[in-house]
Amino acid sequence: MIVAIDGKIVKKEPTFLYIKTNSGFTYKLNVSLFCSSGIESGDISLHVTQIIREDANNLYGFKDSDEKRVFDTLVKVNGVGPSTALAVCSTMSPSDFATALTSNSVEAFKKVPGIGPKSAKRILVELSDFELQSDAISSNSFVNETIMALESLGFKKERIKKVLSTCKATDTSSLIKEALKKLG
Repeated sequence: MIVAIDGKIVKKEPTFLYIKTNSGFTYKLNVSLFCSSGIESGDISLHVTQIIREDANNLYGFKDSDEKRVFDTLVKVNGVGPSTALAVCSTMSPSDFATALTSNSVEAFKKVPGIGPKSAKRILVELSDFELQSDAISSNSFVNETIMALESLGFKKERIKKVLSTCKATDTSSLIKEALKKLG
């Protein structure tokens, strides 16, 4: 199983790369739009997920290990294939993904091409315990702090997440105030 690749970019398109390794092999890697936009021509090192099917052996490349974790988690969800998982990675950053899950936001997932209301709800149900453990979510840790603060006030987690999905504040204290108005 291939888990990483180092080499020189031979060809770059918005959704895939051809990378030639030092051994002389050239590999095609499918990448998200976020990954593609952050890559310059030249030497590169990427995290890789290899998916082997009856009729295909595909490689999916990620510059960021958190994006790879989001992809790997999504392809395990019933009804979500690699194309849809890559579309999620192209539409949401790992921290946006974690925030959408934390706030139980069906609307955030419906913005992804190929995901409708049923698929969005399935993703939220199956990944309700998903946590992204990294610096990527630290910028959105105010959501987690808000949830803990509101739970300590006696509100139910499900209700808090539903209300937070409609809030616009970008820091903990403002988010708590906005959520309390909507909860009250």
